[in-house]
Amino acid sequence: MMFDVARPPSLATEPAHPLRLGQRLFALGGILLLGACSLTHSKPLTQEENQQRLAADQIAMYDSQEPVSGPISFYEAAARALKYNLDYRLKLMEKALAANLWDVSTHEMLPRIVGTAGYRSRSNDSGGTSIGIEDRQVSLRPSTSEERYRQIDSLGTSWTLLDFGVAYFRTQQKSDQIYMAEERRRRVAQNVLQDVRNAYWRALGAQRLKADVDQLLVRTQKALDAAQEAEERGLLPRQEVLSYQRALLDAISLLTVRRQDLEFAQAELRALMSLPANAPMILIDGPEPALPKLVSNMNVLEQLSLTQRPEIMEEWYRKRVNQADIEIAKSQLWPNMGLDWSLQYDSNQYLYNNTWTQFGAFMSVNLLKLLQYPALDRSQESQGKTDDTRRIALSMAILTQVRLGVLRYRLACDELAFVDRSLKVDQKLLGYAQAARKTTIGSELEVIRAEGRYLLSRYQREAAYSDAQAAWGRLYNSVGLDVLPETLAKDDIATLAAAIEKTLAEQEQRGIETGITTGEPAIAMH
Repeated sequence: MMFDVARPPSLATEPAHPLRLGQRLFALGGILLLGACSLTHSKPLTQEENQQRLAADQIAMYDSQEPVSGPISFYEAAARALKYNLDYRLKLMEKALAANLWDVSTHEMLPRIVGTAGYRSRSNDSGGTSIGIEDRQVSLRPSTSEERYRQIDSLGTSWTLLDFGVAYFRTQQKSDQIYMAEERRRRVAQNVLQDVRNAYWRALGAQRLKADVDQLLVRTQKALDAAQEAEERGLLPRQEVLSYQRALLDAISLLTVRRQDLEFAQAELRALMSLPANAPMILIDGPEPALPKLVSNMNVLEQLSLTQRPEIMEEWYRKRVNQADIEIAKSQLWPNMGLDWSLQYDSNQYLYNNTWTQFGAFMSVNLLKLLQYPALDRSQESQGKTDDTRRIALSMAILTQVRLGVLRYRLACDELAFVDRSLKVDQKLLGYAQAARKTTIGSELEVIRAEGRYLLSRYQREAAYSDAQAAWGRLYNSVGLDVLPETLAKDDIATLAAAIEKTLAEQEQRGIETGITTGEPAIAMH
């Protein structure tokens, strides 16, 4: 037997303004949404904005640089390159970012403490009646236990085992990523030092030879004009004059090419130090430092490279990061447990207690996810083998670099010794030509040719020495020796230069003890 229960009338007549207010808010929200959709397309940069960006970028390139106050040493050039090199500064920023992300991930292991405050309203009363189960008769009159408008607040904390486990492995990953960023910083610092070593000694050779090359080019051009005049006047046999002209033209061509190499070396060094293209740059022209002398202890150098190279260390940390990803996936398969506690407040006047605390505990498990465990186990094994294979391949490439670096350095030292002997011979030939100088055009041309050969020998000597320094830098880099100490009291140019000089001396001394010795200073002839 069914009874039709009529809808009870409202307990009280409430004003209709909350409903109208809600309709107005809904309409306003729709208008704002349509307006937002119409503003989704951005505008391209204007010419004025592009010029402002260009000016700001140019200022940022050379902003806050210490001015050059005197001649620049090799260590000061390296310090300026490391401090103002944008790639190196980027790696420092990446390391700082990784450290900040690690700080964030450590907080994810803490319990969650959440506070809420809100207001609720409805357009009519919440309530109802009840009927008997057996006779289906209305047993209570319509009633409500909830106000239409009320305030609710809560403050609670919760903790789950799954969130803690995932955050733990994420924190380990972020820590390893800090180490990876540090290894990338080391690699960039080593590459910057190698580039500075390559450019500095070539730029110093350019500084030594550029004025002499320009002067000789002027004299050679005058001698060429004189030879052409002698040909026209018939002062010398035509074949002899043409041979002299051919020799002078070859000398001019070769000197011009060498002069371009000198210009490029100085421009490259300016770029490495982040100096403006028109900035004056004078390098310290002092005694050349001693070139280290290798001894036959290749095995120690190879072991040192496999221990020190930042690429190897970065691959090792990358393996741990990859393994942590698998551990996170495995941790999500196990049962999850959680605890929560909260303090609640409700302004509803019909409640017997408006404030109360509540506590809960739960455990849940997705049984179907347990079927993923064998696949994750196989994936972890495959990932480990892939990481090991990549690291071993990289190790083989590093060993090849060390062996080639040793061979290249020895050949560069042999070439330097040969060029020194050639320079001495050309110097003697120049002396003989100057002693036999007469007033004839032929003797003057012979002096110019001898000066050209001697200047080219000086250039070859400077190039051979810079090549030897570059070969040593590549060997230093292939072994993975550090450039800077782990900590610095200050980061000004003088402190950085002193730290680089001290670190390089200590690292080379370490190399001396393990297979590298310092030889006698190379002879510098100018």
